[in-house]
Amino acid sequence: MKVTLLQKQGSDQVTMKVLFLELEQHLKSSSGASVVAIDNKIEQAMDLVKSHLMYAVREEVEVLKEQIKELIEKNSQLEQENTLLKTLASPEQLAQFQAQLQTGSPPSSSQSQGTTQQPAQPASQGSGPSA
Repeated sequence: MKVTLLQKQGSDQVTMKVLFLELEQHLKSSSGASVVAIDNKIEQAMDLVKSHLMYAVREEVEVLKEQIKELIEKNSQLEQENTLLKTLASPEQLAQFQAQLQTGSPPSSSQSQGTTQQPAQPASQGSGPSA
């Protein structure tokens, strides 16, 4: 996508250079009566720049919309998983987890094994909707 955009930018730049070179040659070889032609060349160049920018912006907006959609879906899935884990955890496990969050320490192997074993049975029920 970006390669195509860069190629388009390159071709637009070449077109702009040609327009400006023609304009420069026209200015050197013509009299003051060609002001209208100069204005037309300038307008063409500005239209080319405008259309290129609009194309690039539209393309970027589409990419960002898709990323936002994916992030919203992932956030929703993680919220459902979090809610399920909170309902399956015992009050002691929740207290341990809160303490670990406050101290910033990772769970020990015995604690993580205890929390992993308890929700194993109901997790098969919860894994259906998240998939």
